[in-house]
Amino acid sequence: MPAWKGLASLGLAGTIAVAGCTAPQAIRSEPARQAEAPRLSTATRITAAIMSEPAALKTGMGGTGSPGVDAVEDLVNAGLANFDNTGRLRPQLAEAVPSIENGLWQLFPDGRMTTTWKIRPGAQWHDGAAFDANDVVFSADVWRDAELPVRGDPAHAYIDSIEAADGSTIVVRWKRPFVEADTMFTSLRHLPIPRHLLLQPYELDKAGFTQLPFWSTEFVGTGPYRLRDWQRGSHLILEASDSYSLGRPKVDRIEVRFISDAKTLMTNVLAGSVDLTLGRGLSLQQGLQVRDQWSNGHIELAFAGWTGLYPQFLNPSPQVVSDTRFRRALLHAIDRQEIVETLMDGVVPVAHSYLNPSEPDYRAVEASVVRYDFDLRRAAQIIEDIGYAKGVDGMFRDAGSVPLSVEIRTTEDLATTLSIAGYWQRVGVAAEPLEIPAARNRDREYRANYPGFELGGQPNDLWSLKHLHGSVARLPPDYSGRNRSRYQSPEFDALLDRFFVAIPPRERVQILGEILHHMSDQLNVLGIFYNTDVTMVGNTLRNVTAGHATATNAWNAEQWEVP
Repeated sequence: MPAWKGLASLGLAGTIAVAGCTAPQAIRSEPARQAEAPRLSTATRITAAIMSEPAALKTGMGGTGSPGVDAVEDLVNAGLANFDNTGRLRPQLAEAVPSIENGLWQLFPDGRMTTTWKIRPGAQWHDGAAFDANDVVFSADVWRDAELPVRGDPAHAYIDSIEAADGSTIVVRWKRPFVEADTMFTSLRHLPIPRHLLLQPYELDKAGFTQLPFWSTEFVGTGPYRLRDWQRGSHLILEASDSYSLGRPKVDRIEVRFISDAKTLMTNVLAGSVDLTLGRGLSLQQGLQVRDQWSNGHIELAFAGWTGLYPQFLNPSPQVVSDTRFRRALLHAIDRQEIVETLMDGVVPVAHSYLNPSEPDYRAVEASVVRYDFDLRRAAQIIEDIGYAKGVDGMFRDAGSVPLSVEIRTTEDLATTLSIAGYWQRVGVAAEPLEIPAARNRDREYRANYPGFELGGQPNDLWSLKHLHGSVARLPPDYSGRNRSRYQSPEFDALLDRFFVAIPPRERVQILGEILHHMSDQLNVLGIFYNTDVTMVGNTLRNVTAGHATATNAWNAEQWEVP
């Protein structure tokens, strides 16, 4: 899961239910403690699998990039809040999530803010120690320490101070508006760690802090499950925590197996040896293959980014790529519905918008989105209006009889690239698909200077809109920006700047609508389809859903059950 994955107030990527699973409603507040479920006379157990063996149970602590480590972390540790499968924040160790409406998020006229968190009574670490505000402040100090070899966080530049008002109350003071202020102390940023166990090692040896056995075999958290055993190269055992703030989980024990090979994982699922997959793992095609053979289970799909065509806006070749009319024609020429039905079994929708249509705020901004339905005649007419004419071979040429030819590069999806090239050929545009050689994949200058289009997957959460800003275009000398298209528009940049300082939800949704309109009208990215994460769920399990761009599929582990 990416480091900054979303904006809790809006929700960022939906969940697709396959085989009849319906996502639960988002939760904004809960009782101080749920009643514990009665113990079963026979312990309930399930076997899960992740496609790696994590080095640690903390993302960014040796486990970065390891599929499934984020889901296991959600099982063993908790934040003051966590994301659900709709992208909303729900209280976890805290009584409520700060918001403008409940008064825990205060915005002042000069742009400063405060967010206040109140810890639930009785919150505990797995070793029985009380969880309090000092743990939260200590955690924030650790994760903001520039001397530690951990990834920085954009939030740090906005924070003025983090204080414990009392044993159960934390107040964060902000220098200026930060739209993700309610994601503090969640899996997204500054997840709490135990002060009573880590203060001394932290003060004595910062260089060795991230290598402590605490992060793996000696982990102590506050999540629904506690680590009982870790067999290197094989599996780990988790047991239900009696002290979890949202109530004791209904499944008593989870064995998490490490199966890094996709075919081996698929075989284990089909054989009934694995009840559930956690975190990023099987591709959509692999998941569909299992689904078609698996009578004892089903798959759940969660949106996870999108795949789009990124036009070149800096000295493109041919120059007409910079003409908005031409990009509109090319999008009309692609039968995107046929692509998703052919290559993705029709289980994901066409990406008409950066924001996918399952999001709770999509309806509010849907009218702002310009749509480009498949229409070869209209595409051809637009290209003719630009000044091109078809030759006897049916291909467009300019006034000097030079053929209209566009290159499409990709590193990851040659099948989709070839499909798009075929549609463009049909309308009369010569398309040249090119799979980027592995040796050039990390060549920043080469990657930045593609001539026409590059096809690829990217995050489409709202925080990632920052990566489309003109200030981060991939420009010399180092070509290190995140703006792949190198699109630079003062109008669009101003919309993004406004969006990221707008705290009231109504104002932010209005600006979001303007952003989506600009993107779909000017086509700085041509959306093709939404990408997915696949969860395999055995039919013996209940209340298991897919995750979300902001949440793993372990988000509600305390609710899982085996009837």
